[in-house]
Amino acid sequence: MKFFKGLILMMFLGASVLMAKPTVYILATGGTIAGSADNALTGSYKSGAVNVDALISAVPQINEIANIKGEQIANIGSQAMNNETWLTLAKRANELLKQKDVAGIVVTHGTDTMEETAYFLNLVVKSDKPIVLVGAMRASTSMSADGPLNIYNAVNVAMDKASVGKGVLVVMNDEIHAAREVTKTITTAVNTFKSPNTGKIGTVNYGIVNYYMNSTRKHTKNSEFSINNISALPRVDIIFGHSEDTPDFVKTAVEKGAKGIVLAGVGNGNPYPSVEEALAEAAKAGVVVVRTSRTGSGSTSVGAEVDDAKLGFVTGDNLNAAKARVLLMVALTKTNDKDKIQKLYKEY
Repeated sequence: MKFFKGLILMMFLGASVLMAKPTVYILATGGTIAGSADNALTGSYKSGAVNVDALISAVPQINEIANIKGEQIANIGSQAMNNETWLTLAKRANELLKQKDVAGIVVTHGTDTMEETAYFLNLVVKSDKPIVLVGAMRASTSMSADGPLNIYNAVNVAMDKASVGKGVLVVMNDEIHAAREVTKTITTAVNTFKSPNTGKIGTVNYGIVNYYMNSTRKHTKNSEFSINNISALPRVDIIFGHSEDTPDFVKTAVEKGAKGIVLAGVGNGNPYPSVEEALAEAAKAGVVVVRTSRTGSGSTSVGAEVDDAKLGFVTGDNLNAAKARVLLMVALTKTNDKDKIQKLYKEY
């Protein structure tokens, strides 16, 4: 009799383990996904009008598959995203992912700067557990709002064991993208997020997750960067190149205390002649200058039309200007050595 009682107890405990749902935290920062408008047929809305509890309530199906916990980190349009919020978000993510019962994190975010936040987290979060950024192109009150299904898919990606070790991910429009590669490419369309240089790494169709490739660059747990003792990030400005350009903005950036300047140059990251001269002077003064291209894809070649070694410039590999800025800010918390920073652009 004792044997059968023990067997029944073991079967009950085993079933309980199988039935246990993973814990997924949803960290909300605002954005269109939390936006609200007066009617369903307008493109005018207020970002961040809906809080995290309302976002979770709008997708009751996620409670059937996971133990969902929500926290409001910020409630802003992502055009207002800032370093302080980044640091708060990253430090909270690091704290949560240390907990054994937490399977992953979903970050709801506006789409304007989602790619920058994703890449920042990819550099400074120290865990191989999934972090998934998700947003929407239509406000929560819009006809055919895309937020609820995006959230459902993001939770499925965050709790999927295949997502472990892939770094920070962006889930939008049934696609999974690596944080380093993804960028917003269309102003208002739901298929705006693309990875121009590599393509998406997977898909998620009504919660069914499939991966096809991995990012080969260092990220999250393998990253050498840490923000444990950092309360602020150094100033890095972006200069957008164009014909008949002027060096005035470079000079202003230096005067205002920029520790780094990223050039979104024409073509292969090329600057206008007077801008090149101003950037070279900035580099001599100790400002780290990184060349990238405004074209949106492709690698910025070392020493093609610009003598980087002579001028003291760094090239940003195939990162766009916004992400090159993120990496430079984080890199400058460790070093201002140009050779070491150039190496980082080849590794991250």
